[in-house]
Amino acid sequence: MAPKDNEQDTSERVGVSRRTFLKSTGVGSLAVGVVGVAEADAQAVKAVGPGEVSVTLTVNGKRVDLKIEPRVTLLDAIRQRADMTGNKRGCDRGACGACTMIVDGRTVYACSTLAIEVQGKQIRTVEGLSTGNTLHPVQQAFCDVDALMCGFCTPGFIMATVALLEKNPRPTEAQVNKALDGNICRCGTFVRIKEAAMTAKVVARG
Repeated sequence: MAPKDNEQDTSERVGVSRRTFLKSTGVGSLAVGVVGVAEADAQAVKAVGPGEVSVTLTVNGKRVDLKIEPRVTLLDAIRQRADMTGNKRGCDRGACGACTMIVDGRTVYACSTLAIEVQGKQIRTVEGLSTGNTLHPVQQAFCDVDALMCGFCTPGFIMATVALLEKNPRPTEAQVNKALDGNICRCGTFVRIKEAAMTAKVVARG
């Protein structure tokens, strides 16, 4: 027996009402959840700048207190504010590797790393490798095999080589090539640079 017209209308109204209710409550819950997350994120992240802020870096084991804008890169902070000019500015776009530093054991392009982001981490520059008048084995190897020409890229290559040998004291030639492929020598001294890396490997092991 087919339902009467008024019974069918009531059923449809009830069905639509239920669907509308479920949809509205679902969307409402989602909206509340999104707003809640956004508010939590806003409270967790405190905006700094645009003026200078206090930044504390640990460079070569020493504390360095700076007042810099949040947009200042690690390279600019080290070179211009901390007066350590060993690592160079090359391309200034994270491509040539002349600015390479070691942060918590990993190489980074200092020209594309914000100084404010590496607070609390161990930063190492080429100035921190030698001990008094005694060069680091990698530095000495670069001198011994004449692995430099203009010398502009040399600090970055040395830092990349140090990072490699500290993780892998016995790298293969292929591993050396891979570890240094983020650095560019515009003078084309790659053969001597690789020789220095392989020689320093022997010195480091000895």
